[in-house]
Amino acid sequence: MRLVIATRGSKLALWQSHFIKGKLEALGHTVELKIFKTKGDKILDTPLALIGGKGLFTKELEEAMLRGEADLAVHSLKDLPTQLPEGLVLGAVTEREVTNDLLLSENYGSLEDLPPNGVVGTTSLRRRMQLLHYRPDLQIRNLRGNVDTRIRKLKEGEFDAIILAYAGVKRLGMEGSVKYAEKIDENLLIPAMGQGALGIECRPEIVEVISPLNDRKSAIETGIEREFVDALGGGCQVPIGVRATLLEGGDIVVKAVIGLPNGRELLKDKIFGRVENFQGLGRELAESMIEQGARELLQRAEAMAFKE
Repeated sequence: MRLVIATRGSKLALWQSHFIKGKLEALGHTVELKIFKTKGDKILDTPLALIGGKGLFTKELEEAMLRGEADLAVHSLKDLPTQLPEGLVLGAVTEREVTNDLLLSENYGSLEDLPPNGVVGTTSLRRRMQLLHYRPDLQIRNLRGNVDTRIRKLKEGEFDAIILAYAGVKRLGMEGSVKYAEKIDENLLIPAMGQGALGIECRPEIVEVISPLNDRKSAIETGIEREFVDALGGGCQVPIGVRATLLEGGDIVVKAVIGLPNGRELLKDKIFGRVENFQGLGRELAESMIEQGARELLQRAEAMAFKE
């Protein structure tokens, strides 16, 4: 079958699309990449939360699929909104990479080692919230651009450290480009929903074609995380961390955090379940946190975002 993948032009997006292209070609398909520029690629001087958050890196790719110009798009699943346009589905989730966030620095090997009032680069409200809760003295500054650009800014001395997803840095083979690249404990920085996994968005008639690429464990974990965020009504850019882990015996642990971007108020919770009954676990955890005031906390967080 001849397939067209809609992709962004960044190094990481192209790596992801070429990775899936190779997998599909191994199944006997003919695959072509078509590059599009998204709103998130064009506006590089503004924090994502202030320019819409949801769908910033996906809308143009989705429109291409809906017009019939492309059959599928490969996303970092953490960037894919939980609500997809009518006519498109999440057709497959690939085997997940390590889900941790990564501290990159030329001088400091861990968050604990950062100096008082150290400058840390990240535009993620989720990271900002948890970093400031752990180290209220840190100066968190916005950091946009592709992985290359972010690392260059670190090397030029704009930051004492920057925080990126480990998965993206590893996929680009850039762990060794900075003196220190240390994974951050997931209990300290709970990841974003879907972090580490690639999500293949497609038209429904393509689902069967790409189904061999779906990893059951990753699909269950990320499905729970996406259900949790959806139940809270949170998009990609509100301060929510959630991590579902499917253990070998079939037990599932889901932990989540929400809070204010300044880190002064945090709400954490967790839930346990079984793989046989995984559907609904994310919603159950969300409802438990809503009872504890999660919705009001998120409303205050959105009002506060980047206004400090």
